[in-house]
Amino acid sequence: MQPDLSERTVLVTGSARGVGRALALAAADRGAAVAVHYHTSADAAREVAAEARSRGGRAVTTVQADVTDPDSVDGLFAAVEADLGAVDTLVNNVGDFAPSHWEELSFETWNRVLETNLTATYLCSKRALPSMREAGYGRIVNVGYASSEQGLVSPVNFPYFAAKAGVIMFTRMLAGDTQDDGITVNAVSPYVVENSDEFPAELPRGRPASFEDLTRAVLFFLDPENGYVSGQNLEVDGGWLPERV
Repeated sequence: MQPDLSERTVLVTGSARGVGRALALAAADRGAAVAVHYHTSADAAREVAAEARSRGGRAVTTVQADVTDPDSVDGLFAAVEADLGAVDTLVNNVGDFAPSHWEELSFETWNRVLETNLTATYLCSKRALPSMREAGYGRIVNVGYASSEQGLVSPVNFPYFAAKAGVIMFTRMLAGDTQDDGITVNAVSPYVVENSDEFPAELPRGRPASFEDLTRAVLFFLDPENGYVSGQNLEVDGGWLPERV
């Protein structure tokens, strides 16, 4: 059974490319009104919007914003509300990656990774919640990283792993805070995805996660019928065990 999103307004952050693009198109396939968010990839966002319209999106708009900036986030939501109505379905997908040893990280890189992964999730969720609470309905899905809540340790990607662990904690705390509001808050955490820049020598099941793998997991949480599932983190990692890879 595929979820019916024909009465939903969906915002996927970072939906001009990659995973975000796949999620925005999946929402359009299921009849949602879809906001395609981008920061710098305007042409790619317009292409996604055109495809979303051709695939059945009830209404589609593109909006530019820096989701690490409170004023820009407010402008993003205001623009979506003006074009499509209040956002009742939010996927926090944006998040930069910094594959460097921690001693090589600049302060600017540390901040950028934490801000795009964790601060952006906080800002967008906070802006979405008032209208969700007023409507008595909402779905929020945050994108994490596999095994980050188990205390994943590595000499590289310090800020990324720290931020994604924070995303999972934020997810659980927000789920508890919204349990009486008709809102669910969950996370989907992949390991390596098909559009990754680099692939490890060994991958679970011999391949990375496909966009379809992630889309199916996210759609489960976005389903209006799944209103009793909240505060969960679904790892889409093929059974990855960090100590073996």
